Amino acid sequence: MKTFATASAPHLPPRRSVRTVMGLVLLALAPGVAAHGWFFGPGIAIQILLAAAFALAFEAAMLRARGKPLRPFLTDLSAPLTAVLFALCVPPLAPWWIAAIGMAAAIVLAKQLFGGLGHNLFNPAMVGVAVVLLCFPREFTQWLPPAGLDPEVGMPGVGDSLRAVFTGELPPPWRWDMLAQATPLDTVRTLAGQGATLAEIRHDPLFGDFGGRGWEWIANFFALGGLFLLWKRVIPWQVPVATLGTVILLTLPFWLYDPDLHPFPLQHVFSGALVLGAFFIATDPVSGCTTPRGRLLFGVGVAVLTLLIRRWGAFPDGVAFAVLLMNCAAPWIDLHTRPRIYGEAGR
Repeated sequence: MKTFATASAPHLPPRRSVRTVMGLVLLALAPGVAAHGWFFGPGIAIQILLAAAFALAFEAAMLRARGKPLRPFLTDLSAPLTAVLFALCVPPLAPWWIAAIGMAAAIVLAKQLFGGLGHNLFNPAMVGVAVVLLCFPREFTQWLPPAGLDPEVGMPGVGDSLRAVFTGELPPPWRWDMLAQATPLDTVRTLAGQGATLAEIRHDPLFGDFGGRGWEWIANFFALGGLFLLWKRVIPWQVPVATLGTVILLTLPFWLYDPDLHPFPLQHVFSGALVLGAFFIATDPVSGCTTPRGRLLFGVGVAVLTLLIRRWGAFPDGVAFAVLLMNCAAPWIDLHTRPRIYGEAGR
């Protein structure tokens, strides 16, 4: 006979603790982090450790300043999760102070000054990404080429990566002017602006089957982690389905009309941070919507804004800004999509 875990009367299912939820999300991120390290080297591990250290330090300082106990909040894994999401959005060899500034914006401004976990209006990790991207756009151009793109040069090791992060220097045979690589989205934007067709652009070895070389595999592993969270019922299905589905539905007619000018829908999905955003960022229960219809509208909004920013914005991706803009609208969406309470007069 199948049994279900229940609490005492009124026999509601037991609620997961914050630490358990955050731990499951971190576990789901692990395959994508491993793929990121495989294709772009050990710099991602350095960025995660740096961001986590700064996040915990800022969290402790703010808790002490607010007179709050340290142990329950430092051990709930919310700060490390913010750090990991932030680190996945910055170049693997970004200078160490990028993590410091990003975590100051995420933990101090977006989280603690709003009252701590559960009170923040904006997604803290995306606030950190937006701040460093707007203030230091040059550092975001220093992406490594994916593994295998230039076998003769190879990928910097742990020691060389540490030197690059903390001193800004790379030893021979690497040089920034040789190693720094534009992302696939940035390459499409730049070459399309020069009049090249997408068929010509995709002959660049930077591209794989659908998205960028390496990037599409990272997105696949993030999708696996997202499916794990759906299976464990940690995140609602409405947000990722609405986000990815809207991107495909909106871009498919344009691609069918002129595939030389408009990317294949899966190229949008498997390039940049869209899959990561759909499963791990836009599903934030605090800064996102809470009603079922509201979650669908939230996902649609993230998709539409991401496509608009990619097409006409100043940055090649746009997921972080799309999520932050929808965070502003989430309370209003929830207000107008709230299910009618039993016995309530019609609205």
